[in-house]
Amino acid sequence: MRIKPLADRVVIKRLEAEEKTKSGIVLTGSAKERPQEAEVVAVGPGAIVDGKRIEMEVKVSDKVLFSKYAGTDVKLDGEEYVILKQDDILAIVE
Repeated sequence: MRIKPLADRVVIKRLEAEEKTKSGIVLTGSAKERPQEAEVVAVGPGAIVDGKRIEMEVKVSDKVLFSKYAGTDVKLDGEEYVILKQDDILAIVE
């Protein structure tokens, strides 16, 4: 099954959280922060403003940073995704 976002929404999959700190301390599951970096899985066609479609700035496979409390978490076929508006994406990581 696939997710096809509508309007200016984007489906992302969070990247794995770091297992160790930079100083080498191993983190337990509860000590890890939820990552704010993700990979774009699907992109909607763009919002329509004043009868004109606004082009999306992100594309599938882009790595992005997004707002900490943005979006809606969904689980599909055992995989966890976040659906959010393009405005909640802060940057593309190159």
